[in-house]
Amino acid sequence: MKTNTRFIKSITKAAAENDTIMPWARGKRRAEFIAKRRAEEMPQRKTA
Repeated sequence: MKTNTRFIKSITKAAAENDTIMPWARGKRRAEFIAKRRAEEMPQRKTA
């Protein structure tokens, strides 16, 4: 099967240029995401 090197090079270039920040990335945004998720998991208790 013939390989299309130009196509492969363009895909590799596009992947290298990708700068989308994912929510699970390390840092401040990740800590905020985890804190939000934990707050949602903990049910609010009603005082009787």
